[in-house]
Amino acid sequence: MKLLRYGPAGLEKPGLLDSSGNVRDLSGIVSDITPDTLLPESLSQLASIDPQSLPLVTGTHRYGAPITGTRKFLAIGLNYADHAAESNMPIPSEPILFTKATSCIQGPDDPIMLPKDSVKTDWEVELGVVIGSVARYVDEADALKYVAGYLTVNDVSEREFQLERGSQWDKGKGCDTFGPIGPWLVTADEIGDPQNLNLWLELNGTRMQTGNTRTMVFSVANLVSYVSRFMTLEPGDIITTGTPPGVGLGQKPPLYLKAGDTVSLGIEQLGKQSQLVIPWRRLS
Repeated sequence: MKLLRYGPAGLEKPGLLDSSGNVRDLSGIVSDITPDTLLPESLSQLASIDPQSLPLVTGTHRYGAPITGTRKFLAIGLNYADHAAESNMPIPSEPILFTKATSCIQGPDDPIMLPKDSVKTDWEVELGVVIGSVARYVDEADALKYVAGYLTVNDVSEREFQLERGSQWDKGKGCDTFGPIGPWLVTADEIGDPQNLNLWLELNGTRMQTGNTRTMVFSVANLVSYVSRFMTLEPGDIITTGTPPGVGLGQKPPLYLKAGDTVSLGIEQLGKQSQLVIPWRRLS
């Protein structure tokens, strides 16, 4: 299934994408796409519904983040060897783990807002893993059983905040609008092997990133197992798994986002995103 949320920000309705690419309304079945919706028994119930029996959503619509109520938005750094090289950093011996504030989560096509005083805002297309069952100290061999599905993530990053303002990456990763996810959450049964998905990103129509998840240093199963040693993973938690080379930091000379730029990105089977970059403004 491809689960989604559509409508104005703050007023999204739950839906799914049918086999013809049409949005079907799920609001008569579930009130929203929440962590509880991702429990195995809940997904099984949704999977038993004939999409053609659901109301068809017509016209144009905004996609929101495909899940609401995420408690943890976790991220893995330098998980592609060639990205580590372009960043002039060593390949990690074990996963680099940091957090993105859940307040940065937004819809896939909502604008990226440059933070106040930002000079080095960057892009990163990444595979996002969404947890569906409580996971504590899980074995790598069993780890994918705890995954509800996958989605596209743009791990927007302010490099000066991240790398030049102390030792904590988090402050350059969780700024408002720095977590576009979606357009939909694709359940794990539709993906099969998450280690063979093509990723791409374009800046103003020019290809910047091209990669495949098979070149990850640490696989999805390894990451879920690893993170579950340090904290309990709960349904709805997101782990974004690192980016292939081609980020702005790695350009020669470095290239960073400016107001008016357009970022487009996507992952095979998981859908596309497109964001306009806008200047900082005070949010209400």
